Amino acid sequence: MSVRGCGALRRSMVAATAAIGLLLGLPQGAAAGPGSAQDSQGGRDGGDKGRWVEGRLDAMTLEEKVGQLFVTYAYGETAEDTDADDVARNRTWLGVDNGLQAVKKYHLGGVIYFAWTDSFQNPGQVADLSDGLQRAALGSGAQVPLLISTDQEHGRVVRFGPPATQFPGSMALGASGRPKDAYKAGRISGTELRAVGINQDYAPVADVNVNPMNPVIGVRSFSSDPQLAADLTAAQVRGYQKAGTVATAKHFPGHGDTDVDSHTDLPVITHTEEEWERLDAPPFRAAIDAGVGSIMTAHLQFPSLDPSGTPATLSKPIMTGLLREEMGYDGVVVTDSLAMAGVRKTYPDAEVPVRALQAGVDMLLMPPNLDLAYRSVLAAVASGELTEDRVDTSVRRILTLKQKQGIADDPYTDRAAVDSVVGNARHLEEARTITDRTTTLIKNDGGLLPLTADGNRVLVTGSTAAVTQTLAGAVTAQGGTGTALATAANPTTADIATAVTAAAGQDTVVVLTNSARTNPGQATLVQALTATGTPVVTISVGVPYDIASYPQAGVHLAAYSNNAIALESAARVLFGKVSPRGSLPVSIPRADAPGTALFPFGHGLTYKN
Repeated sequence: MSVRGCGALRRSMVAATAAIGLLLGLPQGAAAGPGSAQDSQGGRDGGDKGRWVEGRLDAMTLEEKVGQLFVTYAYGETAEDTDADDVARNRTWLGVDNGLQAVKKYHLGGVIYFAWTDSFQNPGQVADLSDGLQRAALGSGAQVPLLISTDQEHGRVVRFGPPATQFPGSMALGASGRPKDAYKAGRISGTELRAVGINQDYAPVADVNVNPMNPVIGVRSFSSDPQLAADLTAAQVRGYQKAGTVATAKHFPGHGDTDVDSHTDLPVITHTEEEWERLDAPPFRAAIDAGVGSIMTAHLQFPSLDPSGTPATLSKPIMTGLLREEMGYDGVVVTDSLAMAGVRKTYPDAEVPVRALQAGVDMLLMPPNLDLAYRSVLAAVASGELTEDRVDTSVRRILTLKQKQGIADDPYTDRAAVDSVVGNARHLEEARTITDRTTTLIKNDGGLLPLTADGNRVLVTGSTAAVTQTLAGAVTAQGGTGTALATAANPTTADIATAVTAAAGQDTVVVLTNSARTNPGQATLVQALTATGTPVVTISVGVPYDIASYPQAGVHLAAYSNNAIALESAARVLFGKVSPRGSLPVSIPRADAPGTALFPFGHGLTYKN
């Protein structure tokens, strides 16, 4: 069945579900998911909730409404930051001194945090920053609280580091294969984010990583299997939103089959409609059914869905025709960063925000020139290129989301509770338990693993000082004697010679690899160390495809991440303190024959009891 036919069938099913709900005496909208069009419309007419939304909307000026459409960042540790460097950067970026002034000047609907904007120093500071920005929003203009967001995907993409509880990322959760684990990870992360005032997470990644060469998604995806990705996406959406944090499924209509990074260029997805329905759509449909609060767009061309070549973010056939009408989604749609090359190649910066709104998008993330973007939308309304009713439609969705997730009623943090929530002992223990189910044993020739402890001398090499030292420390904690030897990301001849010399006095060598395909020195390092005769264990700490670059390796683990929690789990597996329980959530193709699996989806070894 085509995408168009599936959409019609889906609308019929929603209508039938609503009719059943009425027959059973359920209130209007109760039979539909919270992210569905039916539920959103119900919110508009639903008592106090609807009255707050409509009351706020009616009270806003056009300038305040347009401000609600924008999300950007400001530099500084506090809302009223006066640090000279931060003030200078803010003046260049926003034309104001700090976040407080930006919120007031542009009536922002949202703010996003990054480590490089100095937003994350410690949990108490983050909470104070959030409260300060909320006071600015509620004390001026439309008097509407902010969506405060970040990208806390875990694994490869982390903004809020320790002491916040960390997880090894989506593909690791795919290796556990347990929706319950994805739910718990989302609930824990969502709870800690909300504790510091971050009420929206740009996660989970709903892209299905069917292309091993994908440079931008990779381990950010749960799996190459659409059903597994759908199950875990839905579970994580529920976990985040149970904790009071808006989840964001990204990047629609699907960024999993590309070898181009949309940060630097405009990818083209060549899937047919039927392939999109089979491969890309299931996680997004599952997220919608789970009531996802927001969906993020992808900056890419998808000719089978829109033959015009317009990037998906700016495509009305994709954003309105497919996502809104055929998939029935009436929640908030937010663009990926408008500073990315993938959306700036086709149209000038002044046109992009207007075209995104015309396409059906609601929130405009990080335009490269906020003042230009803001004035462009106002000018488009003044000229009739956009109607105020169209702006109202998006603002209504944004306000409904803020009300539905409890942000309107409770925008501030419980400052006294922050330290008891973020990184507490129960969260850390749950994270360790979940992570121990993800480490995947791919090869174990000769039964080398598990290693015996008793002072086993282990050289850990092949990565940065921080990563090798973390694993060496974890090895020592398990009863071995770990020694760290860092190398370049693409080991040089000198690096390799030093590692070969260091291996001479060791019982075991552990080589950490990360993106070995694009760093051929890593495979050379593995080969050189294997030739020494000292037993070698390789561990991929990024995408699990690395083993294809050095298939002669006899013992290999996939950890999916180089953060501490993943490395500590790998150490427990190395010494048999836990048995490996992960299974590959992707197929690993041969390097010399990409159509042939070196290790198939679902492969994973364990230890005999």
